Amino acid sequence: MVDSARVHVVVGTEGLLVERAVSAIVESARATAGDGGMGLPGGAGDAVPVTRIRAGDVDQSELVELLSPSLFAEERIVVLESAAEAGKAPVDLIVEAAKNPPDGITLVIEHSGGGRAKSMVAALKKAGAELVEVPTITSARDRADFAKSEFRAQKVRVSDELVDLLVDSVGKDLRELAAAIAQLVADTGGRVDLAAVHRYYAGRAEVTGFEIADKAVAGQVAAALEALRWAQHRGTPHVLIADALADAVHSVARIRGLGRTPDQYRDAGELGMAPWKVKKMTQVARRWRPENVAGALQAVAAANADVKGQAADPDYALELAVRKVATLAG
Repeated sequence: MVDSARVHVVVGTEGLLVERAVSAIVESARATAGDGGMGLPGGAGDAVPVTRIRAGDVDQSELVELLSPSLFAEERIVVLESAAEAGKAPVDLIVEAAKNPPDGITLVIEHSGGGRAKSMVAALKKAGAELVEVPTITSARDRADFAKSEFRAQKVRVSDELVDLLVDSVGKDLRELAAAIAQLVADTGGRVDLAAVHRYYAGRAEVTGFEIADKAVAGQVAAALEALRWAQHRGTPHVLIADALADAVHSVARIRGLGRTPDQYRDAGELGMAPWKVKKMTQVARRWRPENVAGALQAVAAANADVKGQAADPDYALELAVRKVATLAG
């Protein structure tokens, strides 16, 4: 049976939490590199290389090369990403290789827990791999608990009211929530209060713009309009909302323009988006018809012209654009 300290399976769908779990494993492996696992100081852990590759792209020769013992017995870490979407051949190769990795190799496998390779997790667990299960954040309460843990990690005490306000302001994206907390703590020297949150979002109202845009391109007409009215009530600058809406529609257009399902890693540069955003917007783009994308592009162009050209009623111009985009997405 495999040494569980050398093969790890990180299971979950929350991208940020999966990345953190993988990073913790990598740091631990590097901390014990070259000292027989004793964690002694003075090792060369920082020099241990990390190779990342999509599990579905692995073939036998490549996997053999990645996991073969080195002539100089150097240690290294191999991270196999998106294993849930791998085909049968790569899955079989990975499971077999994970049963007995060479000395000095730490193997980390990222898996959503579902997908066509769902049974892979059980096979790896049976072989003795360490299973790291990442929690799924689904409710507002889950996000509030996550926010509290982020503040605790920074040794900052905050009220439940502040946490609820922050979660409501940021929305569902854990990356944005974690970034907002880190920024708040840095900007206030750790003295985070309700006034600080209000000041922060007065100066970062574009977050609300992206929330509106996300709902619009997902076809959520009522939710998008409700978010728009809330943002207008708060005084969010019209131009930020218009820019966020245009960015979302153009992201859909770029993905649809590929004519195929993009690879979130290989196509990120061509699309001009981070890999996580490629994945997110690919799911959204599936609902869009080509002719509707063209109509949405016209709508956001008109809204930008109206808002930046000082239209008589920019609120109405934005409402028209949001309604049209959300309807076309439906």
